[in-house]
Amino acid sequence: MYPGAYVASTPDKPAVVMEDDSEILTYAQLEERSTRLANAFAAAGLRPGDVVALLCENSPRVFEVYWACLRSGLYLTAVNWHLAKPEVAYILRNSDAAALVVSASLRPLVEDDFPALHTRVLIGNGTHPEYHDYEEFLASASPEPPAHQPRGGDMLYSSGTTGRPKGIKPVLPDRQVHEPGDPYVGVFAPIYGMDQNTVYLSPAPLYHAAPLRFGMVVTSIGGTVVVMPSFDAERAVRAIARFRVTHSQWVPTHFVRMLRLPVSVRGGFDLSSHRVAIHAAAPCPVEVKRQMIEWWGPILEEYYASTEGAGGTFIGSEDWLKHPGSVGKPMIGIPRICDDKGNELPVGETGLIYFERDDLPFTYHNDPEKTRSAQHPDHPTWTTVGDVGRLDEEGYLYLSDRKAFTIISGGVNIYPQEIEDALLQHPAVLDVAVIGVPDPEFGETVLAVVQLVSSAEPSDETRASLGEFARARLAGFKVPRRIEFTDALPRTPTGKLVKGKLRDEYSGTPA
Repeated sequence: MYPGAYVASTPDKPAVVMEDDSEILTYAQLEERSTRLANAFAAAGLRPGDVVALLCENSPRVFEVYWACLRSGLYLTAVNWHLAKPEVAYILRNSDAAALVVSASLRPLVEDDFPALHTRVLIGNGTHPEYHDYEEFLASASPEPPAHQPRGGDMLYSSGTTGRPKGIKPVLPDRQVHEPGDPYVGVFAPIYGMDQNTVYLSPAPLYHAAPLRFGMVVTSIGGTVVVMPSFDAERAVRAIARFRVTHSQWVPTHFVRMLRLPVSVRGGFDLSSHRVAIHAAAPCPVEVKRQMIEWWGPILEEYYASTEGAGGTFIGSEDWLKHPGSVGKPMIGIPRICDDKGNELPVGETGLIYFERDDLPFTYHNDPEKTRSAQHPDHPTWTTVGDVGRLDEEGYLYLSDRKAFTIISGGVNIYPQEIEDALLQHPAVLDVAVIGVPDPEFGETVLAVVQLVSSAEPSDETRASLGEFARARLAGFKVPRRIEFTDALPRTPTGKLVKGKLRDEYSGTPA
């Protein structure tokens, strides 16, 4: 389904509600505004298969732009607005974005020239000669849906172990927007019991795959999405009670922060409406999950998946209590655990996780080699995102590591190579390794181990200089929280960093 299916029956029902009371977007408004925007994109020359890039804080505008793309055969590339300007520029160029929609406050991130970009739209106050005003752009177009509305999709970026972002490009379906068949709606809505009565709390940034796609699922089935502008532990719990939230989605860092609320605050809200609390994106510490189940009851539902949509496993609270640490059994694809040569391993042995599908579920945009590297050497429809794990006798999947020591901090993937590349540009740095070390709140935090040139001193002043240097070149969440100095880094004869030794050495070092 899609928002237009509910206009006749519930035109004034909220499709999107901002938790801070700043705005409510009804189904009638979402339908009209997304239709106008779709028609405006078409008038600007966009055609099915083109890419629309979006940089926008959590706002109802995200849903308008998303549904405009979904009803036009366009790809939406929602860009992480916490990235540094060069990182944003790379995504816009690599995606070949034909249109850009950006909040006025974020416009400084996109001042460069981009060859394919011919339509720029500005949300919010302020004018610019190169941009259409968002409201005027919508007003210029017809509110009548065109006869042909091919289903679009999203092309989101997820960095690889080399640190280079990669666009995950699904094959667009051969159907109209109103026709059933969306895989996310078909899988997640029935699993979690979502319907027109669903009130879904979204506390995370909407540029992430899960919040964006789950918001699409809820507005596809006629429910209401409650969007937090930003996460705050007490406000999140208060929102569950205030809006009578039925469903929500979290990352483990959210749990840690909510568990740190005073007991008097935690117990001060009526959470009886809350039926399903979904979590994903990062491994959840076993004790943290136990405490959340004790507080909220057995309503926690975990899934393991990826932006690529290669496969997915699911596990409820009762199953998890019997198999603590598991991410569940498969419901999308068949997991295959393989060694480095692609040989399938027996039950209980740890190896690279592939998911077997009938067809290749994705490609990496403009990167056929990266696409091939994600495929099993003998089975092209078995794909991996580089995670390592094992299956038990009952078919439950357990994650045991991440290939190339990718760091997951607060549910966000951080890739060491690009941080290392940035720090190596500093004149005092001879060699550097970036690793993730345990952190009680974020799961992992970023540590840089630096070998200085002989003329540099391992001092607090040097540490501060490196931090400032990194902040000028990287998104804030990628800047090392700790910087340690060493006389030499462990490398193999071929020059490869032995990061396992570094993690063993520094994981117990106090932050």
